[in-house]
Amino acid sequence: MRKLAHLGIALFTFLLFFQSCGTPRSAAEKEQQAAEIANAVNASDFIFKATYAHPTGFRSRHLSPYYEVDVSSDTVDVYLPYFGRAYKAPMNPNEGGYRFTSVDFDYSVEPGSKSGNWYVEIKFNDLDRSVSFNFDIWENETARLSIIDTDRQGISFQGDIVTTKNE
Repeated sequence: MRKLAHLGIALFTFLLFFQSCGTPRSAAEKEQQAAEIANAVNASDFIFKATYAHPTGFRSRHLSPYYEVDVSSDTVDVYLPYFGRAYKAPMNPNEGGYRFTSVDFDYSVEPGSKSGNWYVEIKFNDLDRSVSFNFDIWENETARLSIIDTDRQGISFQGDIVTTKNE
């Protein structure tokens, strides 16, 4: 029994040592990454890849890697799931989530509360209801998307920002 306890302590120490030996990014790499994100956000040219869904009133869900919002200067292509309460259900069951391409939208960028943070709001004008996407983007390539929809309960997504340059 004593050997097993010593083996467990040695294994824990070994794992702790190798976890702390990761390859951290240098300051120059972090600055380059922040500049790429800033350029992509200001030029409205990025992809949001959703990893978690946080529906209002329901538990969070891990998502498969295929859900994303592709933002470019002339189109926004959206493919996201929806979990929650819909106040007006669509007639077609294939329209249950957020699956659309918009060419008529308002895009606005504001600096965030901290350095290296941006707030992006996209209001869609060509949908049959009022929908707006609010992104909270950080320079470490992570983001949070909150969706405000008049026909559905609010939902937010957590994910990663990919610049088209890095894709």
